[in-house]
Amino acid sequence: MSSESDLKALYPFLHGQPQAPARLDAALLHSVEEKARDSRDTNTRFFGEQGSVLVAAAKALAEVYRRGGRLFSMGNGGSSCDASHIAVEFVHPITAGRPALAATNLVADLAMISAVGNDLGFEHVFVRQLLAQADRGDALIGISTSGNSSNLMAAFAKAKEMGIVTIGLTGGDGGKMTSSGLVDFCLVVPSTSIHRIQECHVAAYHILWDLVHTLLADDRGSATTKGAAA
Repeated sequence: MSSESDLKALYPFLHGQPQAPARLDAALLHSVEEKARDSRDTNTRFFGEQGSVLVAAAKALAEVYRRGGRLFSMGNGGSSCDASHIAVEFVHPITAGRPALAATNLVADLAMISAVGNDLGFEHVFVRQLLAQADRGDALIGISTSGNSSNLMAAFAKAKEMGIVTIGLTGGDGGKMTSSGLVDFCLVVPSTSIHRIQECHVAAYHILWDLVHTLLADDRGSATTKGAAA
């Protein structure tokens, strides 16, 4: 958090002072350093606390792929971009020699989302797609910085009914993702900063992707039984 003197340097017009470029640059540089330090500290604490959960989630997801299942991803706002990113990582791996793994981004179909949202309510936009596309033994990953998104929680509840493995990425105290018991593997970033939480989420699902491929290294053929191309 910036001190009062930092705020005065950044916003001198609020305090009746002329803007001093040198002081402004120094304050901005100090802000960069503080935010970078906070990001590193949050990342270190998160993986220190949640590393074993991440490994367990990777093992469960690898088993989903061994059985010919697929991954579904979901999120709202900025987290919807993460849902898209996750699906792309699995379907189109950038590391040479790693096969494509079936993954579907439930945020991608805007016509479907607007139709379900308009007719049934926004809480159902992911549930409806799971009912149509998912099978027992698949996996669902949901991203929410608060852990309280109602449409994600509705989808997690339906996923549990359907026998789908559930993985959650959240922050703060974990919200409903942690307290509901609906999420098999819940990765909680120990921060209230949305930016710090999102930064850890990106690192977490990149590592999840890498761990899954590592676990599948000896039986890659079974990981693409639904016809995914290498």
